[in-house]
Amino acid sequence: MTFKALVVDKTDDGTQASVKDLTLDDLPQAEVTVAVEYSTVNYKDGLCIGPGGGLVRNYPHIPGIDFAGTVESSDDDRYAPGDKVVLTGWRVGEAHWGGYSQKARVKADWLVPLPKGLDTRQAMAVGTAGFTAMLAVQALEDHGIKGGPVLVTGAAGGVGSVAVAILSAMGHHVAAVTGRPEQADYLKSLGASQIVAREDINETVKRPLEGETWGGCVDAVGGAMLARVLGQMEYGASVAAVGLAGGANLPATVIPFLLRGVNLLGIDSVMQPYDNRVRAWTRLAEVLPMDKLESMVVPATLSDLPKLGADILKGQVRGRVVVDLNA
Repeated sequence: MTFKALVVDKTDDGTQASVKDLTLDDLPQAEVTVAVEYSTVNYKDGLCIGPGGGLVRNYPHIPGIDFAGTVESSDDDRYAPGDKVVLTGWRVGEAHWGGYSQKARVKADWLVPLPKGLDTRQAMAVGTAGFTAMLAVQALEDHGIKGGPVLVTGAAGGVGSVAVAILSAMGHHVAAVTGRPEQADYLKSLGASQIVAREDINETVKRPLEGETWGGCVDAVGGAMLARVLGQMEYGASVAAVGLAGGANLPATVIPFLLRGVNLLGIDSVMQPYDNRVRAWTRLAEVLPMDKLESMVVPATLSDLPKLGADILKGQVRGRVVVDLNA
């Protein structure tokens, strides 16, 4: 019996991604075999699909850093055939074969039971991006969100879109930063109360502190924008850093930390402990409005992935791409 997967092969000219037929014997050895139903497209996926191979070290390779599906077989007592499961992180899709395949075989420790209230398609509409957004929001809550608007940078992207919807549903005034003015209506439909033009906030200034403007921030951009935002936070407010679309350097001073007690919280979604994963997924099922989640979804199939991988690296993907592995 064969199944389809997007396979990236190494060639003399770089790498090439194509849909191929595989068998169960081709899959790596691990405890749980999953019939994958849905996956998504993330920035890391674009790197792994692209001509340079990005994060991949061994070929052939199957990208896809997350997936949701149904257990077909399991050598681990925690999972049984028929169980619905979600996988994000653990370098799946990078160092290990990932979710762009109708079948996947992975370690039981990497899986999380699908939370009540979500089906597998909704789980991947959330995906790694939404899971990361929830981790960021929880970190802000744990440190106390202040009274001012909560800023979300890179708001039209995957993490930003879900963060806007979650924060709005929780009753916060959300200020959404985007460099694409045409996305304003989309962001307002997710619950953004205020649109901030990227050019208004993406350059550092000589003053290490500006007016206290934001009660919290989910930052997916990093670089100069993050440095600027740190100087605009309310006293004791926190920034949850989840990405570096604007660069890895941070041209900032320590003044916001010393004079305003600002917190910079690093958010990692790859190696999160199991209990934190369950907490985040359970909370997502409780607070994320399903109608807003659906409005973010862009449907895709395996054959669409090479183009989508290139598009996301150019910042041309909005919301949440949901890949139907059986379409």
